[in-house]
Amino acid sequence: MGVVMAIWGARMPAVQLAAHLTTAQLALVLLAAALGMVAGLKFGGRLALPERLPTLLTGGAVGLAGCLALLGQCHSLASLLAAALAFGATHGVLDVAANAAAVRCQNAYGRSIMSGFHAAYSLGALGGAALTAATARTGHTSLFLVTGLAVAVVALGAAPATQTLNGADQPTTPTRRGAADRRPPLSPAKLWLLGALAAGSLLSGDRLHTVFGAPAVVRAGAVLAAAGLATGVLAGSVPWALAGWAVFGLGLSTTVPSLITAAGAGGPSAVATVAVIGYVGLLAGPALIGALASVTALSAALLLPALLAATVAGLSHRALENTAPCPPPRTPVPTP
Repeated sequence: MGVVMAIWGARMPAVQLAAHLTTAQLALVLLAAALGMVAGLKFGGRLALPERLPTLLTGGAVGLAGCLALLGQCHSLASLLAAALAFGATHGVLDVAANAAAVRCQNAYGRSIMSGFHAAYSLGALGGAALTAATARTGHTSLFLVTGLAVAVVALGAAPATQTLNGADQPTTPTRRGAADRRPPLSPAKLWLLGALAAGSLLSGDRLHTVFGAPAVVRAGAVLAAAGLATGVLAGSVPWALAGWAVFGLGLSTTVPSLITAAGAGGPSAVATVAVIGYVGLLAGPALIGALASVTALSAALLLPALLAATVAGLSHRALENTAPCPPPRTPVPTP
């Protein structure tokens, strides 16, 4: 996902030029992708039963790769709208499947490893950005096609490994079953709170989670993010501004993985719900900031994420209590 999304985002101007799109028409294409993603997230949440995760992971990755290649062949608004809708839908399905699978792997592993999975997405995005820079003289049609083929081949090659998910996180022992039964179910209020915090948030923090717990890490990270963004916006020099934005990203880097982990206690459907609400923040944020900037100033409008980060810090303990990863099943030691 990281590689594909980085390449798609970086070459979007070339797509716009090839299809002779206006700025408003490009916005429609992005809206189609966003609508498809929301639909894919909800649809994926209904499909993401444990036994279906291997199929959803492989099929979603191959579908996303195919849609990227298809986007490179589109040269009209109508074809781009259809391809973008399919691209967003497959992205949503794959996103839910990947996060649901990550929760199962984390539960089987016995400690926090969710941030590592999300860090892998970021590394993929960095790799995609580097590939785009290295192929700047290559047409986007060829780049999308070759990248799509490569991603599809890798996904199909990894398919056998995904079959091991069928045995992960299963209550195969009385100890394991008892531990699972003691976990309180997610209430609708907590589910929506997790989603709202994800909407306000969007480096690996697994070791910090293990030592200090998710509520403390998210609270400290959100405070750090609020301070960093305020510094970045109000700074009077470029170095201080860059440092502030870097601190902002560092502070939020542990937030979304923690929220996905907490939602995992309610199953794939809960993961999908939190992801959908979170992506609403991702999609609505730029428009909201732009509207505020039009009546105030951009620097003032950009303080909104800092306020949201402070809100995340205040509500994190309530949302994340009793959401630590399940312990792994214990193998009984035979008595002599």
